[in-house]
Amino acid sequence: MHYPSQKPPMAEAPNPSPFGGEPLTADRARRMRWSATGLLAAMAVLFFSTHALSVSGHPAWGYVNAFAEAAMVGGLADWFAVTALFRHPLGLPIPHTAIIPENKDRIADTMANFLQENFLTPAVVARRMSGMNVARAVGDFLVAGSDESSKDDARSRITGGAAELLAEVLESLDPDRLGNQVRSGLAGQLAKVDVSPLAGRMLESAMTDRSHQPLINGFIRWAGLTLEDNEETVRDIIHKRANAVLRWTGLDERISGSVLDGLYKLLAEVLVDPEHPLRHKIEEGLAQLAKDLQTDPETRERVEQMKRDIIDNPAVAEWWMGVWERIRRSLIRRARDPESGLGAEMRKGLADLGTALSQDARLQTQINRFARRTAAGIATRYGAEIVTLVSETVKRWDATTITGRIENAVGRDLQFIRINGTLVGGLVGMTLHFIVSFM
Repeated sequence: MHYPSQKPPMAEAPNPSPFGGEPLTADRARRMRWSATGLLAAMAVLFFSTHALSVSGHPAWGYVNAFAEAAMVGGLADWFAVTALFRHPLGLPIPHTAIIPENKDRIADTMANFLQENFLTPAVVARRMSGMNVARAVGDFLVAGSDESSKDDARSRITGGAAELLAEVLESLDPDRLGNQVRSGLAGQLAKVDVSPLAGRMLESAMTDRSHQPLINGFIRWAGLTLEDNEETVRDIIHKRANAVLRWTGLDERISGSVLDGLYKLLAEVLVDPEHPLRHKIEEGLAQLAKDLQTDPETRERVEQMKRDIIDNPAVAEWWMGVWERIRRSLIRRARDPESGLGAEMRKGLADLGTALSQDARLQTQINRFARRTAAGIATRYGAEIVTLVSETVKRWDATTITGRIENAVGRDLQFIRINGTLVGGLVGMTLHFIVSFM
């Protein structure tokens, strides 16, 4: 059967069911219709062929004839009732027949109202979801889908699909705009952080644990290397500041050498001696700096101004865009490379998330509550639109289409009604004949 509003069925799936059922639903309904009609015809033949025998023959023929007569009447009545649902019997415009095509708009509204009242009201949605543990179901699915040894191929490919989705999202979004958004978000969060007290507490904690010593040692080594790289500059400064007598006698060279040797010796002593007075002076300065960072308004304001200057510096923005682009390209490359290990990382992350969803009762409660509220909100906001879509879709179907769809969906069961009506009618007729025979 071909429906005008549908595309022709494909060769590999002939006569598909419009409701997504078995592919040969229409053929099965047609065969049952012929079976019911054949049974009715058989009862008619049996009735007419046994009519004379029931009068002059053996009394048993009377029972057979009564059975056939009642079966024929019952079959005709059920044929009329079933046919009247979908079309006019024998094409005659009998009142209250062709019920479905004549009332398809009312049926569409009834279906839509049923859907809204029983499925798309916030109270119904919330009540139906109250017994559902959405979080645990998602968690179990993620754990199963993240298992490399999973036999379910659809689930075992979840990480590959997630990685490909990540790559597609990163490629489809404007990299500059996305990078600026990420940078703005980071800058906004950094602007809210009071860096000065945090830095002060970190420095104070480091000094308490004596973990600041490597920092001091590194500073001393840096000072020594800097002095070594700038020896000629130091010598030139001493030479220019020395008087003519010193320069004439060459003592300025000896003085500059002594100064450099003394500085190297001082730095070496500070480096190897943890109790050197100069090291203590540096520590006192660091301790005072840690205190000022936490308590001194002027110091804190200077640090905050430095932070704002760094955030607003165009060079920092340009540097961040370069970093972000490298991160983005690396993520895309790793997402598309099955050997990169990103799949294993995503699998582990999904497994951890699934485990948390499956075992954490508090997290389940929060997510289930969120799911219920979201579903109820969707029903509240879009329920009427969904109902309208269903109603208008059914109303746009022509009478032949909607009749064919419903008949193919439930026609086989209706033909069983015809068959049952024929047989039950026959049994009732035979019973009545038996009662009348003894009256």
